[in-house]
Amino acid sequence: MAYLAFYRTFRPVSFDTVVRQEHIVQTLKNQISTGKIGHAYLFCGPRGTGKTTLAKIFARAINCESPVGGSPCGKCEVCKSLADGSNLDISEIDAASNNGVDEMRDLREKVQYPPVAGKYKVYIIDEVHMLTASAFNAVLKTLEEPPAHAVFILATTEPQKIPATILSRCMRFDFKLIPQKDLEGLIKDVFNKTGKSYEDEAVAAIARAGAGSARDCLSIADMCASYSTGKLTYDDVNAVLGSADFFAIASLMQGILTENSSAALSAVEEILSTGKSVGVLVKDLLNLANNCAIVKICKNATEIVNLPAETYERIKELAGLCDGHKLLRVTEILAKAETDMRYSLNGKITLETAILKCAMPKADYDIDALIGRLNSLEAKIQKGVTVAPVAPKPEREVKPEIEAKPERRKPVLAEEDGDVNPFAAPPATEAKPEVQPTMWETEAKLASDKPRVLREEEKSGVFGKLLRSLRTTRKNAVLFTLCMDLGNFFEGEKLILTTESDAVYRGLTRADNAAFIAETLLEFGVAEHEVRIKKKGESEYDKAVKELKKNFEGVDIEIK
Repeated sequence: MAYLAFYRTFRPVSFDTVVRQEHIVQTLKNQISTGKIGHAYLFCGPRGTGKTTLAKIFARAINCESPVGGSPCGKCEVCKSLADGSNLDISEIDAASNNGVDEMRDLREKVQYPPVAGKYKVYIIDEVHMLTASAFNAVLKTLEEPPAHAVFILATTEPQKIPATILSRCMRFDFKLIPQKDLEGLIKDVFNKTGKSYEDEAVAAIARAGAGSARDCLSIADMCASYSTGKLTYDDVNAVLGSADFFAIASLMQGILTENSSAALSAVEEILSTGKSVGVLVKDLLNLANNCAIVKICKNATEIVNLPAETYERIKELAGLCDGHKLLRVTEILAKAETDMRYSLNGKITLETAILKCAMPKADYDIDALIGRLNSLEAKIQKGVTVAPVAPKPEREVKPEIEAKPERRKPVLAEEDGDVNPFAAPPATEAKPEVQPTMWETEAKLASDKPRVLREEEKSGVFGKLLRSLRTTRKNAVLFTLCMDLGNFFEGEKLILTTESDAVYRGLTRADNAAFIAETLLEFGVAEHEVRIKKKGESEYDKAVKELKKNFEGVDIEIK
């Protein structure tokens, strides 16, 4: 007899041997016991969870002459005839290859014929979501009002693609993923029946790789049994699955968690040089990060991860290198990298970028990364921070004493009767002995105090110089603000400053402020200035008169 794969050899033949799916098994058993058989069923769920298997068991059970606990007896004439694949009472149709309207019309014609051996004629349509819209329409009427002897069982992994008109006419059963413990029991039972010795850690690794699918687990177990000539070990399973060496991945994870980007990138190059796929490496890193989180958080972590003692101790060591926030952020970055690789032409660059982001939290501005940095800083503070020795300050250089310039008077910017004066003058320093100027210095000072006559082109820039001078001194900020919106023009050699605000006028004509402005203007060659209030809404007539007086300065003009 030709060799059959594990998933075909050990396929359940009764409800009692089905792995989990108790909610579905019990419902079908009760329907068989009471004789309340529906005309259409929809089995939906992930691959390898028993949809087609249960459909075949149910088809034989409803035709069995003497079912045992709802399951087919396997001994009666009907059960023996239905066990033959060529029997006409159970038809299995692959909708992926028979998805046209012609196939469904042919089915609609054949369904009218009565069963040959049993009571029901069962049609199992696998991957029913692959049918075209026309094919669904062709089978809709038959599904709505089938003959009394016809039972339809539709199986699919994507029920959302089935039209609502079909869904509403079926009894829907949702299959669930099989837990890891049950998959381990299934694999051990298969190995025991085939005489294959194994390690518990190897069986756990196969069950994890199956990811809830019994068929996937049995396929992997079949490959592992063929690979290993002796006792099946954890390393044998990793070799079959193409996973990278655990301790090499652990070194890579250590470089990430200790923020050693150089060591992390070196570990990546070493692993990929052995021929491992980038996608497999990312999955292995995600599994390791997940195991680190389980070991760090769960008390019964040994039972959950179910790994060899040496491997578990290494994971425990890695989990102690960081806090939960760091592990969470690493997992998020790697999960995003796994998604990005589907759209990347160079998966290696995507992986290395993600690893650098994990190993360089200072360049990561995500909230979890910032929280991790804060936690790390708090831990260092609790352990005690060593302060680096401070270099001694250089001795103060003694400079020759020079004559200080006379201090410029500052404007009074706030009243003295307030509680707080933000512009209060600094405390007075010790007065230095007055030095009498020489005759040459006195003559030079008198010559510099004499105002010079400004040219017309120089007058236009005086007001701008005044504003720049006020802005350069921080304590003159208020005075600078008062002067910003002033109008200005010259009457002869006198600078006229105009404003429409009474408050600005009072501030500028205050004795100290006026003296300060006068002293500043004197530096620019302006000996006199005057602040005037300009009436709001000055008429064109007033402006024309002012312009006339300016143009004919020195001439006695009478305005009538």
